[in-house]
Amino acid sequence: MNNFEYLRAESLGQAAAAAADPATKIIAGGTNLLDLMKYNVERPSRVVDITRLPLKDIAETEAGGLRIGALVPNSDLAYDERIKARYPLLSSAILAGASPQLRNSASTGGNLLQRTRCYYFYDTATPCNKREPGTGCPAVHGQNRIHAILGTSQHCIATHPSDMCVALAALAATVHVTGPNGSRDIAFGDFHRLPGDAPEIDTTLRPGEIVTAVELPPEGFAANHTYLKLRDRLSYAFALVSVAAALRQEGGRVVEARLALGGVAHKPWRDEAAEAMLAGKPASPESFAAAADHLLRDAKGHEHNAFKIELARRAIVRALGQAAAGTPQSQTDKRIR
Repeated sequence: MNNFEYLRAESLGQAAAAAADPATKIIAGGTNLLDLMKYNVERPSRVVDITRLPLKDIAETEAGGLRIGALVPNSDLAYDERIKARYPLLSSAILAGASPQLRNSASTGGNLLQRTRCYYFYDTATPCNKREPGTGCPAVHGQNRIHAILGTSQHCIATHPSDMCVALAALAATVHVTGPNGSRDIAFGDFHRLPGDAPEIDTTLRPGEIVTAVELPPEGFAANHTYLKLRDRLSYAFALVSVAAALRQEGGRVVEARLALGGVAHKPWRDEAAEAMLAGKPASPESFAAAADHLLRDAKGHEHNAFKIELARRAIVRALGQAAAGTPQSQTDKRIR
């Protein structure tokens, strides 16, 4: 770890001005940044602490949703009574991730800004386009069991690690940011980006912009939802494939569907065309399988992760079935039923 200057921000303006310098990193819970610094993946010359900024509230919005401050800890968010009652999909996704100790420290905004857990990204002795643009992506022909099957490029096949973000994608949240040029709102589906030819850029944040809040719309799909996470072990492991599924139903038919995947792409993967296929259809395994096939139509496996395509297909069908039946996956008893 290199030497760095430490600054405790007293205002959003001060933090944004400091963050405009590429050599500066913002820190809140630090559950990802500190690891990256220890591994010398990140070597900031200055770290700006924003933990004293007034971004720790969960508030009602005029539209009937909730606005979640960027510094709300993951545990507080998951156990908030309004979240559990109105947005249980989000609570479940948070509880599926990390450990209680990490959830106590990790912040809402920091969760959005997590970086990939690709082996090569963390190993500074190996090349990595995400860490050092132009050096190559050894995962393409190397150990790629945990890597992406959707939205990849020849430059990067890394995945986004967050569970919470998969639920936020399915719920069509909005990200509020502020920076040197003022504040703006970003649709959640536009916040993270695919690797393309610039995999070192994870999000659409502009220089100096800081996440201030995440806003949930009024519809939380509380009656019919599930967050299904498939992983190598049942505790403290990142997803091989995860599915956030939510439905509105009438008379055994789907009125509206939401479907987002984790562990399969550089960003939480939501396919609105696959969702639209379910509208008006019976809430049946056949309908769910057709939507899964459409969502995975462009999936591409590599030597060690081709199994993810069929795993994702089955997970989608299972998750939609759980949502339709109103029997969401338990994050306490993680056995899949």
